[in-house]
Amino acid sequence: MWHLGDLNIDGPVVLGPMSGYTSAAYREFMRPFGVSLSYTEMVSDQGLKYGGRQTMSFLDFRSEGTTGVQLFGHVPDDLLEAARKALEVNDSLAFVDINMGCPVPKVNRTGAGSALMKDPVLCGDIVRKLKMNLDVPVTVKIRLGWTGSTVNFMDVIREVESAGVDAVCIHPRTRDERYTGKPHYDLVENLREEMSVPLIISGNIYSLEDAISARRTTGADAVMLARGGIGNPYLVTQIDRFFRYGERLPNPTVRKQAELCLQLADMLIEENGEDIAMRRMRSFAPHFFSGCFRGKAYRNMLATGITDRNSLTDMLGKIVDKIGDDTIGNDGRCETSEF
Repeated sequence: MWHLGDLNIDGPVVLGPMSGYTSAAYREFMRPFGVSLSYTEMVSDQGLKYGGRQTMSFLDFRSEGTTGVQLFGHVPDDLLEAARKALEVNDSLAFVDINMGCPVPKVNRTGAGSALMKDPVLCGDIVRKLKMNLDVPVTVKIRLGWTGSTVNFMDVIREVESAGVDAVCIHPRTRDERYTGKPHYDLVENLREEMSVPLIISGNIYSLEDAISARRTTGADAVMLARGGIGNPYLVTQIDRFFRYGERLPNPTVRKQAELCLQLADMLIEENGEDIAMRRMRSFAPHFFSGCFRGKAYRNMLATGITDRNSLTDMLGKIVDKIGDDTIGNDGRCETSEF
């Protein structure tokens, strides 16, 4: 149990925001596996200001009390206006997060995302503006810094802490590194000891061992599962059960993965209709079978062959017929005797 302002967060696994993935249906799909906290997809403060249709759709859900809105922008007053509008549109939102870590150039060119880390004082000003005017917790997601020669995450943390931030999530890469290379966990060793607020650690968590190492290295209150959770929802349960009870649960079979893949598809259909859902499943489905025996062929089949629910069902059936009893390995590969 850890705390986000007045919220009691019952669990060590946070579902990270990912554009194009973490819709309300995906968050609902992942929650029963042990997700304790989640975010909307990243929302533009200007999109909220002008009421863009897609932007507003990100807020069309009912939270169970632990979902927050993630905003990006760079002007304190604009971000406050956006946060107020988001909370007005969806009063079930539990907190507001400011993205200070996104490395995407089109976001950075506006001064938002990881570009904010060039100005730690501005980071603090943004948090202070929101904390003085909102009744919900305020969090931030940051990186190590803009470049390897401008690593300044502690300066940013100090500024947002002094402004009253309720939690900090850090991804231990610089903006220039984006998602390449290994995260620099050595630079954030024992970071929680230097902080006065909860720490969420993110970056290359694809297995239980990754989560154990990340949390033990940093002392973080929780780990954020993002790309590593796509197609691997049971990893949430494995991480949750280990940190709660010290249990190491077995990995799921390919058959179980196929069942979960179809379950997600049905939830996306309910959310968006079959056409849109199946387009999204071309991105989701291959991840459920990453590294399996003949995995590349299966992934290509799913990525290019899904046209409707029936086609997805047929393809999943073929995979199960071939390797249904194999177990997904700790490294994302199927454990099988058929190699």
